[in-house]
Amino acid sequence: MQLQFVGCGDAFGSGGRANTCFHLRGAAANLLIDCGASSLPALQRLGIVRNDIDLILITHFHGDHFAGLPFFLLDAQFSRRTRPLVIAGPDGVEARLVQVMEALFENSSKTKQKFELSVIALRPEQTRTFGTIAVTPYRVMHGESGGPFLAYRIEAEGRVIAYSADTEWTDTLIPLGCGADLFIAEAYTYDKLVKNHLSLATLESHLSAITPKRLILTHLSDDMLERRDACAHEVAQDGMIVSI
Repeated sequence: MQLQFVGCGDAFGSGGRANTCFHLRGAAANLLIDCGASSLPALQRLGIVRNDIDLILITHFHGDHFAGLPFFLLDAQFSRRTRPLVIAGPDGVEARLVQVMEALFENSSKTKQKFELSVIALRPEQTRTFGTIAVTPYRVMHGESGGPFLAYRIEAEGRVIAYSADTEWTDTLIPLGCGADLFIAEAYTYDKLVKNHLSLATLESHLSAITPKRLILTHLSDDMLERRDACAHEVAQDGMIVSI
């Protein structure tokens, strides 16, 4: 199984990075985790076959994690996709998807797709199975608007992948990432405290309780990028492929 960082940037594209989008692929699994505004061109640039993707997990409704969906769905329609697609995310995902589609492409939400599209709301700490993939959402803390906010623990093909999403520290990150084969965690700043976001220093203070087998940092601001040489952990790069 492998995960590719299609985009690992923040909302401002710090360091020229694309918005958040991860592609997880295995013998049977083929999914995206988040689909930020710049995801479609990034997927095309990396040669990822969009119509083979079965599932898109959305963590929250901010544009750098969610606003790529209208482009993805429009591309699917015009490329004559026939494979069913599931989009799953926090409560309200179906209404939010309609809103963003209408905002970007008027009447697009009313177009009948040539493929079966299912939009599913996930509940915190209730595991949902999609084929061979088991997804357990955890509620995280990222402000008042653009939520609810979910992090994901994904079990597929004997591996566990956890993703913190955007969040300040919350104790739910411990069961989320505990013992995961890969824990992808936000490290928005180095040690500066920014409301609704996670600093590397805060994350490091809790790592002994999480004990992931592998940690990769994502969603870095300019503050963190300027100090990444002082970081002892792996840092995501757009296009980077990780074997799990």
